[in-house]
Amino acid sequence: MNTVKTYKDKMHKTGRIWILTAAALMFAVPITTCIVYDAWPNLQSFLKGSLSVIIIFWIAGSVEALTYIPMIGTGGSYLAFVTGNISNLKLPCALNAMKAANAEPGSDEAEVLSTIAIGISSMVTSLVVALFLVLFLVTDIQSVLKMEVLKPAFDNLLPALLGGYGIMIISKHVKMSIFPLLAMLLLFAFIPSLSSALGVLVPVGIILAIVSARLFYKKGWA
Repeated sequence: MNTVKTYKDKMHKTGRIWILTAAALMFAVPITTCIVYDAWPNLQSFLKGSLSVIIIFWIAGSVEALTYIPMIGTGGSYLAFVTGNISNLKLPCALNAMKAANAEPGSDEAEVLSTIAIGISSMVTSLVVALFLVLFLVTDIQSVLKMEVLKPAFDNLLPALLGGYGIMIISKHVKMSIFPLLAMLLLFAFIPSLSSALGVLVPVGIILAIVSARLFYKKGWA
């Protein structure tokens, strides 16, 4: 137990260093650009244009931290939140790795598997991005990707990824998924304009899922 605690303490220490380093590098690009070109944004215009977006991302970011970290563990969380694409790439990779090894989320085995899976997916993503950058420089691949025949595929790329991930989770908890799934489908069906407020509705969906799961558990249905 002490060994596990020491390992997690070291992971938290190392993770915080890399998170702060990554944040500093991200902010360094726009700040350096502003300094070099002496072109600073107007604070009033910046706040006016970004306040609504910031509010949504604060909510979505908080919810992601609360829901994803228990599933992917300490090391995987630091890697995933620095490299991004958590819901559509890092989380499915981690869960599939744990599922293949029959490791229970939250266990020491799952912690190791999750970190390895997210690390490998991050390296693969970086290699793919680098490859496409090279292709953009030396070929005319951009005109191919803009072909009208490929547009439906790109338009449905994210729904396909999230749909596959959703089916994997729903198939494991069919009964508990029915109520929150139907509730959110009906909500968007009757009020389509809510599609622009997904960040706000994520906590609503989570609360519905928790309440319905608790009810099903108490009734002995799941």
